[in-house]
Amino acid sequence: MIGSLLSWLTDPANWSGSDGIPTRLLEHLTYALMTMVIAAAVALPLGLWIGHSGRMRWLVTATNAARAVPTLGLLFAASLLVGPVLKGDAAYLAPSIAVLVLLAVPPLLAGTYAGVEAVDPAARDAARGVGMTGWQVLRQVELPCALPLVMSGLRTAVLQVVATATIAAYIGLGGLGRYLVDGIALGDYPRAAGGALLVALLAIALEGLLALLQRRLVSPGLTGRGRRVGGSRNDDESVAAEANARTAVAPGGRPGTSS
Repeated sequence: MIGSLLSWLTDPANWSGSDGIPTRLLEHLTYALMTMVIAAAVALPLGLWIGHSGRMRWLVTATNAARAVPTLGLLFAASLLVGPVLKGDAAYLAPSIAVLVLLAVPPLLAGTYAGVEAVDPAARDAARGVGMTGWQVLRQVELPCALPLVMSGLRTAVLQVVATATIAAYIGLGGLGRYLVDGIALGDYPRAAGGALLVALLAIALEGLLALLQRRLVSPGLTGRGRRVGGSRNDDESVAAEANARTAVAPGGRPGTSS
């Protein structure tokens, strides 16, 4: 099976044309990007507002509960309702993107809300004490402090969307999922295994890129990267100097003796 999989991956015919790996990969990335742009436009402002104001917290719980709905069943229901209304590729694309957005919103909303909610109240009070407005507190204090959890929600949403976009091929969508659906339907298991491997590699690559992005965006003070394990060199020298001074001075205050 591994030999057949490698043969399929290295076959030049699978790297060209409308059904080639680059084309399917680009389609998959396009679906994921469209989904995340729409989901972020909805979830991020809403999560920031809920966390900042403390209102409508029930909405976060409700969206998390909606994640229990079977994605495949929801996908088929959306395609049956929306598909006949639209024409062409939009009949497959619109319901798929809508379902993927519903899947991506809960982790984004929960991460954003939790990040703002977890900000130290003392930091908010200090910001208001120097005359910051509510918008300035949100933008300059709460949002930077909330970035670790915001990015965590974003990474979770991206991985879920990339994985779930695969099953959208069942209703006629393109992307890497076509290899799995077509491979299983035709009994071409190397094709199906190759599609699954490509989806896994894409998810790992995106996770690595988002991890690097988080490292660039999040302040080192929030992650501890700015502190060396065991203290800095200046701290070590200060501790050593203090220890020498204690050794040199006896309890009675006389230098040069020890207890």
